[in-house]
Amino acid sequence: MLGEAEPQWLTEEVKTGTTIIAIEFNGGVVLGSDSRVSAGQSVVNRVMNKLSPLHDKIYCALSGSAADAQTIAEMVNYQLDVHSMEIGEDPQVRSAATLVKNISYKYKEELSAHLIVAGWDRREGGQVFATLKGLLTRQPFAVGGSGSSYVYGFVDAEYRKGMNKKDCQQFVVNTLSLAMNRDGSSGGVAYLVTIDEHGTEEDVILGNDLPTFFDQ
Repeated sequence: MLGEAEPQWLTEEVKTGTTIIAIEFNGGVVLGSDSRVSAGQSVVNRVMNKLSPLHDKIYCALSGSAADAQTIAEMVNYQLDVHSMEIGEDPQVRSAATLVKNISYKYKEELSAHLIVAGWDRREGGQVFATLKGLLTRQPFAVGGSGSSYVYGFVDAEYRKGMNKKDCQQFVVNTLSLAMNRDGSSGGVAYLVTIDEHGTEEDVILGNDLPTFFDQ
């Protein structure tokens, strides 16, 4: 009707209020994310893949403003392609993380995004880097997004040094499932990317197939 106020979600910033995670294992990394995208209190996309490739064996997990995070990923993807051609080999994971960190710091007042960078290179193997407004730290695992506050206790208690590929994949799935059950901004399906020297493997786990940890 004429004169009605427009819906609130039309004026809200589209955000990947989300849960993202990455973990190292001996020989590679596993990244995971939920798929829900929201604007205010409204869900505007239920199946956005927040695991974005930066190079053949380097991915990043996106959180924060959807537009800002995607812009950073696209800029780094282009710069890594140029860098790879210049050096004549695949780039290092640390190089990708440093590019993300530099852009995040340079535009910290304009952009609202937090990216976790993870991948495999022949020098250091599997690596996970957390980047946040100019901070760059390598960690055995990293979590981020609005759902991460619900699962810090779980990941601290369940993480074990030296977990194999299968254990890490299950660790990521369990963490995402717990966060999606508690965080209203996280949900949908779970996306997984596993990277090692042999290549990249992508998986999607539907909501009905995610594990539960309490009597529903």
